[in-house]
Amino acid sequence: MLLKTCCVYGTGVFSMLMLIVGIALVLSGVFPHLLQSFVETEVVLKNGTDAFEAWADPPAPIYMQFYFFNLTNPEEVLKGERPAVVELGPYTYREYRPMEEVAFLENGTKVAAVNTKTYIFQLNMSRGPESDLIRTVNIPAVTVMEMFKDSTLEANLISAYMRSSGEGLFSTHTVGELLWGYEDGLLKALKLFRPELDDVFGLFYKTNASNDGQYVFFTGQQSYEDFARVSTWNGESSLNWWTSKECNMINGTNGASFHPVITKNELLRIFSSELCRSLYAVYEDDVSVKGIPGYRFILPSEVFANESVNPANAGFCVPAGNCLGSGLLNVSACKQGAPIIMSSPHFYQADAKYVQSVFGMKPVKEQHETTIDVHPLTGFLLQAAKRLQINVYVEQIETFSQTGNVRTLIFPVVYLNESVLIDDASVQKLHVVVVEKNVLENIPFILIGLGILLGGIFMIAMCRQKVPESTSAERQPLLSS
Repeated sequence: MLLKTCCVYGTGVFSMLMLIVGIALVLSGVFPHLLQSFVETEVVLKNGTDAFEAWADPPAPIYMQFYFFNLTNPEEVLKGERPAVVELGPYTYREYRPMEEVAFLENGTKVAAVNTKTYIFQLNMSRGPESDLIRTVNIPAVTVMEMFKDSTLEANLISAYMRSSGEGLFSTHTVGELLWGYEDGLLKALKLFRPELDDVFGLFYKTNASNDGQYVFFTGQQSYEDFARVSTWNGESSLNWWTSKECNMINGTNGASFHPVITKNELLRIFSSELCRSLYAVYEDDVSVKGIPGYRFILPSEVFANESVNPANAGFCVPAGNCLGSGLLNVSACKQGAPIIMSSPHFYQADAKYVQSVFGMKPVKEQHETTIDVHPLTGFLLQAAKRLQINVYVEQIETFSQTGNVRTLIFPVVYLNESVLIDDASVQKLHVVVVEKNVLENIPFILIGLGILLGGIFMIAMCRQKVPESTSAERQPLLSS
């Protein structure tokens, strides 16, 4: 009987202990913190880690798609009418981007590398072959006209040459030529007087099987938040194209990797050499990619907003004070003076006047915004789509009759969609991490559940012990009588 009583009270004590321990673990978050600490020390750029392998040679297939805007009314545009364009695409390329010339620096706290990118055309994923013809603005001619518009003598000579050679404000070239380069007659003629000029033009000329310079990254060894963060690019820790210190800062990673333990209220900072600037993404929603839970981050409208909306962007006005409307970025300063204006596809999130100035612009959030889906614990990239549009600033120039009566406008040329989706092998690895995380996070709740169960057993046992006692007490008066 004594042993039974000890077992009953022992069960009660044990249930209370389990409840107290379980509640304490929930409130303190011990297991999540332990898991986060483990991940923070493991996700480091060093030989032998999964993080380093994925950074050095991304296992997931990356695709670059180009969508061109074919001009359908060139004569009307020269008379001052609104351009009408038709979107043609995609023209899809498989992108390979391994890190090369990798060298660890400063006792493994930093790593230097060049990110060589190679593009292979995928006809089966494209609208047509690279030989498809596209009519668009003549970017070399517009660049030259902008360069010499204030030099009357030189402008007249160049204009005369353009008339004799049939060069105009618009030209027709193949997809392959527009992307990877073609010999331009006007640039070739100017090269005789300016040998430093390149007579080949292409939107991505010299970028195939090439890199954008040397990066030095933090490995994350000293702080997990520094994982894959850019320390220097081409030997510089800041830029010199913009008119404020803040805008010239190099912040974040190169967009291919992110630090572990990402929260919903932080900014994902990215340095983009294509945009010649740093930018950031903000949390939008929870997502699931191939069964892996993740956070979706997007570029907010403030990133490309006019300085009147976001005063911090005043430094991106070049020259100082020469600001475009919201949704645009003038990158001519870092594109050898070419009047290139960057935006989101179809002027998504830009001022309405830019959408209305070109017939055929139809911005759609789901198709034209940049998105980044990451696994919050490991920082691993689940899915991403970088979407940017290349435009050209076009205006009437009195010294060049080739511009006719054209309106001053931002002319869309092409937009790109660089996308990646996590591969199945990486999904399997992350599934293991997700299961381990769920088990560890639920241990306190399991303890609480067991404590409640044992508590219930204790209560039942106590009730059964009291029943015989009360029964014997009732029978005793009867015996005495």
